[in-house]
Amino acid sequence: MDGVLYHGDRLLPGAQEFHRHVAVGSHLFITNNPTLPPEEVAVKLRGLGFLGVEPEQILTSAQATAEWLAQTKPGFRYFAVGADGLQQALATVGRVDCVNADFVVVGEGAGLDYDTLTTGINLILSQGARLVATNPDTTVDTVRDGQRVVLPGGGALVASFEAATARRAVIIGKPQPLLYRMAMDRLGVTAVDCIMVGDRPDTDIAGAAALGIRAALVRTGRFTPGESWPDGIAKPDWDCESLSELTEALCRDGVVVK
Repeated sequence: MDGVLYHGDRLLPGAQEFHRHVAVGSHLFITNNPTLPPEEVAVKLRGLGFLGVEPEQILTSAQATAEWLAQTKPGFRYFAVGADGLQQALATVGRVDCVNADFVVVGEGAGLDYDTLTTGINLILSQGARLVATNPDTTVDTVRDGQRVVLPGGGALVASFEAATARRAVIIGKPQPLLYRMAMDRLGVTAVDCIMVGDRPDTDIAGAAALGIRAALVRTGRFTPGESWPDGIAKPDWDCESLSELTEALCRDGVVVK
């Protein structure tokens, strides 16, 4: 959502108009960002003018991670490094255990320091815990004091655990399929019925293309207008510089009603 609908706490041009067009049909807000629980994300969106958004319409990588862990090992024990959104999602289906954890789970936000890194490393090496990351993004864009700031993403944070243990993390978020499949299940639709709107070719667009979901890129995030398309990633069905341009294209193509 950040980079598509808003930057930090600043609404992007055309975002409310775009939402008015899609809100008449079934839709979800899905995000690789695991830092906030769905309730707080919904409050933020409503505060930005997206009226009527409820927590049930939010799907985060933290929720997807919790579901995958519960399916993999019901009643699992975990040690997690990350913000409240991840901690709350895991606590609904698992139990914190810093001594005999089944999984070491790494997400975005505060929490990684020398002590947590040491605990996680030893759980993996000594106890056989599996390393899991909520998402592979190496960076996250945000705005602080009116200035664009780059924060470390889940991929950057889990890299220290991977380097110290020589183990590869299980990645849950986009471009992996679980988040998309959870969204389609919640909406009761199949891939051919969906359009994914995102701002990152390597996660949003690549993941949608792998499942046969039509995709729309808006160049309002890290991937900017004029930037060359990355090699090896399928091109989206729509490639637009803004949500206003995308809204016009979707109306023109009969996907949404004017």
